[in-house]
Amino acid sequence: MPEIVNTIATFGIWAVIAYLIGSIPSGVIIARVMGLGNLREIGSGNIGATNVLRTGSKKAAASTLLLDMGKGLAAVWLASAFAGPDVAQVAGFVVLIGHCFPVWLGFRGGKGVATFFGVLFGLAWPLGIIAAVAWLGTAALFRISSLAALVASLSAPVAAYFIGPQTVFFLMVCLCSLIFLRHRGNIQRLVDGTETKIGSKG
Repeated sequence: MPEIVNTIATFGIWAVIAYLIGSIPSGVIIARVMGLGNLREIGSGNIGATNVLRTGSKKAAASTLLLDMGKGLAAVWLASAFAGPDVAQVAGFVVLIGHCFPVWLGFRGGKGVATFFGVLFGLAWPLGIIAAVAWLGTAALFRISSLAALVASLSAPVAAYFIGPQTVFFLMVCLCSLIFLRHRGNIQRLVDGTETKIGSKG
């Protein structure tokens, strides 16, 4: 019984740590520090790198992208180093929850794509490369960030199942599902043909 309690406590502690890491609003902080205004009142109002780019600052957008990826990497690396691979998978999911639903912003956060990539590279870098290629290829063809994100997120569980490691397949399904959920408005606009393209101010 004490061992079970300790195991539950370990998972719980790292879930809290991962959530707090994920909930750091990188884009909002960078926009304020660089004097770009309130990110919530710019473009789509999203806190991710794509919307930061709409401020006209590529430096701010790149910084947001790297920091959001860093959150995913940090959560899984720390959890893996101190608590093992199973806890790292839990941390990988919860850090994305933290980014998408941060307590500091009234649980209205980003869509999780950059943090998703950080988790991929932290847990299974080949999946990260596959997803990155999927994102870049789709973005180059269609110039639509949301479509690229959806294709990239879907590529992760497919690659995990057919190429491996299959130990992260269930996590990849969960991450992909969350990203699709967060992009439901984008999906509707894609269907309607009204989704904005990369570089658009709208």
